[in-house]
Amino acid sequence: MRAIFLSDAHLEGPGDAAYPKLIRFLDRLRGRGDDGGRPISADALVVDHLVIAGDFFDFWFGRGNAVYPGFQPVIDRIAVLKQQGVRICLCEGNHDFFLGDYFTGRLGIEVYPEWAEFEIDGLRVLVSHGDTVDRGNRKYLALRRFLRSRFSSALQRLLPLKLLWRLARLSSTMSKEMSGESQDRLAEIMHRFALGKFQQGYDAVILGHCHKPILREAFYDGRRKTFATLGDWIANDSYLSYDDGRFSLNRFFPGE
Repeated sequence: MRAIFLSDAHLEGPGDAAYPKLIRFLDRLRGRGDDGGRPISADALVVDHLVIAGDFFDFWFGRGNAVYPGFQPVIDRIAVLKQQGVRICLCEGNHDFFLGDYFTGRLGIEVYPEWAEFEIDGLRVLVSHGDTVDRGNRKYLALRRFLRSRFSSALQRLLPLKLLWRLARLSSTMSKEMSGESQDRLAEIMHRFALGKFQQGYDAVILGHCHKPILREAFYDGRRKTFATLGDWIANDSYLSYDDGRFSLNRFFPGE
């Protein structure tokens, strides 16, 4: 089993610095399934499971087959990976939610509104974007509840698409302002949260939202426990991989 975890690309469109890097990274990934008889290239990274832990898009609203045009190239790469047999899971973030209609309804991809639990080679793994771990940020949590409310869901189905995408950008800006805090402080809150989950029997807790890439391992009751924050694709180009029984934190260098 080989799994890849990433988050916080905050894609706005092809003009982003992160966009071409992420496209090149996804082009490097390859499933084990049939790809029309084409051989697997020597530099391909063969994977079984791709988990995107939120804020992949800096904003998201879609309706039916209509998605923000600038996102289509990266969505097409994800769809190809699914066709090759890669299990793909999306955790919603504080910038991209209401993903199920399009990604599950149209592409058959698993979407998790908050918490996702997987078993990987016998390990119990908990994954989330992580924006609700800090329960002290009440203003942000209130905004989060409103943006995900039935009212917001109904409203986004009624508005013209161009207006909808403008409002999505506005809600993204508000979310940034209200969820912003020291990355070091947030990382420690997340680490304490993970320690509690280890006591509940989880072997790994993997979170996004904190743009600081961190990997910590320790032994509890004779089992290795792993805590990770995934970093971002703005400053770090970081991702977590699981391979041969171990997690490792990596950076993607497009020139390699």
